[in-house]
Amino acid sequence: MSTLAVEGHYGTEHHDHGHDDHAHHDTFLTKYVFSQDHKMIAKQFLITGITMAVIAMILSILFRIQLAYPDKSFPLLETLLGRFAPDGRISTDFYLSLVTIHGTIMVFFVLTAGLSGTFSNLLIPLQLGARDMASPFMNMLSYWLFFGASVVMLSSFIVQKGPASGGWTIYPPLSALPKAMPGSAEGMTLWLVSMVMFIASSLLGAINYVSTVLNMRTKGMDLWKMPLTIWAFFLTAILGILAFPVLVAGVVLLIFDRSVGTSFYLSDIVLAGKVMNFEGGSPILFQHLFWFLGHPEVYIVIMPAMGIASEVMSVNSRKPIFGYHAMVYSLIGITVLSFIVWGHHMFVTGMNPFLGGVFMITTLIIAVPSAVKTFNWLATLWRGNIRFTPAMLFAIGLVSFFISGGITGIFLGNAALDINLHDTYFVVAHFHLVMGSAAIFGMLAGVYHWFPRMFGRMMDERLGYLHFWLTFIGAYLVFFPMHFMGLDGVPRRYYAFTEIESLKKWVSVNTFITWSAIMAAVAQVAFLFNFIHSIFFGKKSVQNPWNATTLEWTAPVERIHGNWPGEIPTVYRWAYDYSKPGADEDFIQQTVPYSETMTSNLPHDFEDNPIGLGNYNDWLKNQNPQEEVK
Repeated sequence: MSTLAVEGHYGTEHHDHGHDDHAHHDTFLTKYVFSQDHKMIAKQFLITGITMAVIAMILSILFRIQLAYPDKSFPLLETLLGRFAPDGRISTDFYLSLVTIHGTIMVFFVLTAGLSGTFSNLLIPLQLGARDMASPFMNMLSYWLFFGASVVMLSSFIVQKGPASGGWTIYPPLSALPKAMPGSAEGMTLWLVSMVMFIASSLLGAINYVSTVLNMRTKGMDLWKMPLTIWAFFLTAILGILAFPVLVAGVVLLIFDRSVGTSFYLSDIVLAGKVMNFEGGSPILFQHLFWFLGHPEVYIVIMPAMGIASEVMSVNSRKPIFGYHAMVYSLIGITVLSFIVWGHHMFVTGMNPFLGGVFMITTLIIAVPSAVKTFNWLATLWRGNIRFTPAMLFAIGLVSFFISGGITGIFLGNAALDINLHDTYFVVAHFHLVMGSAAIFGMLAGVYHWFPRMFGRMMDERLGYLHFWLTFIGAYLVFFPMHFMGLDGVPRRYYAFTEIESLKKWVSVNTFITWSAIMAAVAQVAFLFNFIHSIFFGKKSVQNPWNATTLEWTAPVERIHGNWPGEIPTVYRWAYDYSKPGADEDFIQQTVPYSETMTSNLPHDFEDNPIGLGNYNDWLKNQNPQEEVK
């Protein structure tokens, strides 16, 4: 493929020469394995992310069985897990490993790479009018580092002492002392190596996304004509570039403590009755470094889902997104504020009360742009001509989880309340609703909506409806009761509640939660069947199945490397011209000039348009000589 890039006022316009010839030289390896086509890389990210999600789901079912039936023996578990489940009961060490790896996979490998990696790769070039990413090779490298990180993380299950078991936050000293417990040995080393590879992958991807958005927009595509999806991916990439290196620094110092004998995080440690030679370190330092990434990470996960939900809701409400500029400014506000709230995870560390007050205030302030987004989503739905596609249902489900989970965040953002609720099931419930479930629903909305763009076929709607309702109900049945457990002081990550008299009453609730989780897991079988079957046997898609306005639906269904066979389309209007009064149809694509839609044009349409307000006045005079735009 050879491309000539011509700099223009709005970015870079690409003119292809001999682009279609490129496909004839592809081998199986260069087309499907080491592909540099952003659409194929998006599919690689998606399929790897789905695979990791299935593994994380299985791990969660295993530790939920332990919590539901803490005193029962299941011979099948010993058959499946071997030494990790002697006599049919999961060992205490392996239980912590299951919790740790489940959390790690979901937060990083599914909700970060699976979500952002898939849809940033798929949509940034297509919705901006670019042939590909700024650096296709860097894009390919990003995926293979992610794949390698996934393999290293999962390989910890085959080392002698098992996977890491210090929790997904890997706080020292458990993570810094290889002899502290079985899960602190080789498994923790593999966790750290995997995360360094993962962060390298994320940084390569993020730099590519930012470069593409800034430099590769087609003619006419200024920043205020970009869909909210692109704004969300762009700001998410900026967050990643600024936040992920801090975790790398924290991980490298942790490796030094483990391997070289330094004392960055360790001091006054007694292990098995023996005083260790560590002085001057502080485990609180690690918490600062981890959460300086960890809280922006929450928004690295949820912002792409927000962008996807905004797009899906506008398309299926047949209405312009309500408050486009407010939505963009709220995303920018979240991006900035997310860097000054990390301390709300550390209220119980002995933090200075004045500093805790500062973090409490910034935590409550960041709720404001989130509330703006929620209000605008509801206003977009209000009196819309709504089509309840599976994608639309999952987008509305995201709003539901974001509201119900976000309200509990106000509790946890209050330092006085958080001291009582910290490390209880209340935190688990909040985290899984506002970030886990909401982001997963955003990802699923994106899969159902852009599946025709990725694979040229349609997914089965009936299976999509079944998948949504079982998953939506199951998620609430799993996580809502946990709020009440947390309010009663039930601590998370405990192996069995039968050991403590005051906690025994919650065993029956854990049993209910476990069966709800199993129901939600079974629902994913319907999705997996629908996904895989539709790739090969689904109904063939037309070019624009949802009657959407954005650029990706102007490209042919045939997934050529380069997206458009001829010239890249020029953009004339914003991304949300739905149900415009006077228009012939209820959508006008971004590539339609205003000169072709004079019956539906409005004065503000011409503010940044070369047609000019004067032409609109002339046309209006001819229609009605008594009227003129002032």
